[in-house]
Amino acid sequence: MTAAPQRTTTAGPDSTAPQRASAPPGPSAAASQRTTTAGPDTAPWGTDPYADALRNGHGPLFLRRTDGWLLPLDVERWCAGADAADRSALRRCEGPVLDIGCGPGRLVAELAARGHRALGIDVSEAAVARTLRTGGSALRRSVFEPLPGEGRWGTVLLLDGNIGIGGDPRRLLDRAAGLLAPGGLLIAETVAQDIDERVRVHLDDGRRTGPSPHGARPAAGEPFPWARLGTPALLRHAGRRGWQRVGQWEAGGRPFVVLRRPLNVLTASQSADTANSAAVISSQFPRNTSGECPLAGA
Repeated sequence: MTAAPQRTTTAGPDSTAPQRASAPPGPSAAASQRTTTAGPDTAPWGTDPYADALRNGHGPLFLRRTDGWLLPLDVERWCAGADAADRSALRRCEGPVLDIGCGPGRLVAELAARGHRALGIDVSEAAVARTLRTGGSALRRSVFEPLPGEGRWGTVLLLDGNIGIGGDPRRLLDRAAGLLAPGGLLIAETVAQDIDERVRVHLDDGRRTGPSPHGARPAAGEPFPWARLGTPALLRHAGRRGWQRVGQWEAGGRPFVVLRRPLNVLTASQSADTANSAAVISSQFPRNTSGECPLAGA
């Protein structure tokens, strides 16, 4: 794996070591001392099949369900530049943008090129390294760990199937609400079918099963929880939590939904370190030159 550049990134308060795997600090000294339980998305995406695919810029790579069903992952598209469907989502972003599960960083890089303040997070060291090489800002972090600027982001992205992270969309929606400022936007990509599926999967490059001339192939990684949601299912879960649908469309065969965070959600970030979080958001990005309205107090 190619090492990440040694330049300093402006992605967050621990910018001198954006790929560190140890428990990273939050937006304040007090927050950095919090004890957290890592979410279920922390380990699987750091495995060799995913890292190899990102290094090579292509698959094959699949999510394999425990019953053998395969979901192909579109690594080539992820490693390319933002396409027209991506841009249809990115032009709806408001304020500072947090890309959850940023992968190789095409969305963060595109937002940066547009003058947006944007940060990607991913649990994969290879993904963060590639994001930095594309000119984006990124941290190696789980969405369920403390993050910079909690409660101050203008937009959270859950594209490329990332609504499935953790296998519990309701928990992920609640977490997104805690990351966003009141009235902030969640832009999510759903699947084309009307499904609401909870599964256990593992990453598979198609070469880890069957006989090998050199003996047994490496065992597949431990299964981890994942979810697949169509738009109707996402809207049902979101509606029960007070989210407001403000947009819905399809581009390039990919369905997207925009939800606005309810104003009355009480989050952990609405505490003594809220002012500090606002300062972090203000200091970690360059000035916004895109004409977008920044967050109040950001």
